[in-house]
Amino acid sequence: FMQKIRKFFKVESNFQLLIVNIVFAVTGTASVYFAGIIISILGLQSLNTFSYWTLRILLLVPVYQILLIIVGTLFGQFTYFWQMEKKILKRFGVKF
Repeated sequence: FMQKIRKFFKVESNFQLLIVNIVFAVTGTASVYFAGIIISILGLQSLNTFSYWTLRILLLVPVYQILLIIVGTLFGQFTYFWQMEKKILKRFGVKF
């Protein structure tokens, strides 16, 4: 069972799988937090509810991608997350 999960995540060990999942958890939580801070700094919290949440959700995507590389690097997994980031950027039309 764990071998299938490691293969899905493309990791070599259970320890690396643990680290990768911790990075995802920390990054997800931090991106929600920082997106709120960015909206507050820009003074956009007074927008109507639909606009506020639309902007906040759209802001989460780039914030998450940047934090994924930063947090992944702090946990010693830069190469793993950079490969993932390149795949995501290709989907957005950015070529390397």
